[in-house]
Amino acid sequence: LDLEFLSNEKDAHASDSDENLERGNWSSKGDYLLSMVGYAVGLGNVWRFPYLTYQNGGGAFLIPYTLMLALAGLPLFFMECSLGQFASLGPISVWRILPLFSRLVLLLGITVVIFSTFVAIYYNVIIAYALYYLFASFQKVLPWSDCFSWPSRSCLLSLFWEALIVQHHENSSWKCIRQVQSRRTPLLLKLSWILSEAGLARLLPHHLLECSHSLLMQPPRYSTPSVAWGGLVALSSYNKFHNNCYSDAILVCVTNCVTSVFAGFAIFSILGHMAFVSERPVSEVVDSGFDLAFVAYPEALSRIPVSPLWSFLFFFMLLLLGLDSQFATIETLTTTIQDIYPKVMKKLRIPITLGVCILLFFLGLVCVTQAGIYWVNLIDHFCAGWGILIAAVLEIIGIIYIYGGNRFIEDIEMMIGKKSRLFWLWWRMCWFFITPVLLMAILVWSLVTFSPPTYGSVLYPAWGTAVGWCTIIFCVIWIPIAAILKIVKAEGNLFLPPIPHRNEQVQDLMYALLAKLCQRVLLVTAFPACLTSVSRIH
Repeated sequence: LDLEFLSNEKDAHASDSDENLERGNWSSKGDYLLSMVGYAVGLGNVWRFPYLTYQNGGGAFLIPYTLMLALAGLPLFFMECSLGQFASLGPISVWRILPLFSRLVLLLGITVVIFSTFVAIYYNVIIAYALYYLFASFQKVLPWSDCFSWPSRSCLLSLFWEALIVQHHENSSWKCIRQVQSRRTPLLLKLSWILSEAGLARLLPHHLLECSHSLLMQPPRYSTPSVAWGGLVALSSYNKFHNNCYSDAILVCVTNCVTSVFAGFAIFSILGHMAFVSERPVSEVVDSGFDLAFVAYPEALSRIPVSPLWSFLFFFMLLLLGLDSQFATIETLTTTIQDIYPKVMKKLRIPITLGVCILLFFLGLVCVTQAGIYWVNLIDHFCAGWGILIAAVLEIIGIIYIYGGNRFIEDIEMMIGKKSRLFWLWWRMCWFFITPVLLMAILVWSLVTFSPPTYGSVLYPAWGTAVGWCTIIFCVIWIPIAAILKIVKAEGNLFLPPIPHRNEQVQDLMYALLAKLCQRVLLVTAFPACLTSVSRIH
């Protein structure tokens, strides 16, 4: 046994700089935290959270939202960050931790990567819309500012959005998929991919502070800060081994929550102002998604002094929010390629990244046809809603119940140090019971109460809903396929314990002999380091 080799191993293990020479590491912790916050805080914080707050009872929604964040969002977030940092691998290769899928790892992790790919396709279309409004804000008079009849359905701003930007109408809808809107929208989509490489009292968010406790019995929509998309694993995989991923997860989740609440106050301030000006109830003014970001908010900004400046700042904010999330999504895809073909990616990283963006650009052209807004809404409904819920359930089952929750906790302690049993009590309760049961309950409830998606007053046809479900099946079907193939190719009986191979018995014997040799030859204080080195050799 080479004692000098063991000594070198001890020094390397004790070093504070666990650099990954093949993949690289973050240059600083600040870069990592800013990237994580940019990925977690996205467009949904601005246009989805305020509407969910209104739809689920106003201020009362903050109670189930906080509970969901503590019981599902934060445990999943911490789990993904720890997993990526410990393995230093992307969202596909990291699943080598599961012996059942050791040879079919590409088929297991590809589920999350496909979800991220679908999201990347339509997410950049939204960025293109923001770019269009951003350029339109450079005019002295905003194109949508001459709207004198807000209560009217013929409001100029609504026409500006529906007729000029998305260019859809009741007669076109799904039938005009072959017609591209105009030359401007695809060019703006291409530009967005290039970028990816009112009064104190009246403006108070009065509806946000109202509580409707009757809606607390209804489960709110599952919403967590960008978990189960693969981005957290990919970004955390570039951390140094002994980085405190626990504090990072807490900080990013709290920042995401505070940003959502702050955005809710800002959005409902505008809605309250619009309700007052138009002398209508808030329920008739409130919108979500595109109507909120590209209709209601620009209308309010056009009514204040220096409206082009405020409009420019608002859409510039939307652009930055979208780009931050899109950067991390593209990094997820490129990290996946890097783990599969490390030598090729190391030499051709820029061309491969450019090729990924070009491919996604062409795939996104379907979303800028006259029926493009329906495709965007359909992908968002299934992939960004159902997709992350299913992926989160499979993820926690794989790590906690197949890999082993206690084993995973030991891995985390190797990175952040030993923690007390009281510290792990909450995480054990969430990972082993609360989080998986809660996710399964929401999944079952969502299936029971499922209704076809809609966009405004347009109900999706049956084949449109079928396309959405086929998308989910296409993303998830790889997991049972991988398991079945692995079981079929496995040797022995599935229901009998495997007989240890002769080589494994020899390795166990050698390990025991080496451990005894270390105990007799080395000093007692040096034994733990020696045993650790031997175990690593084993």
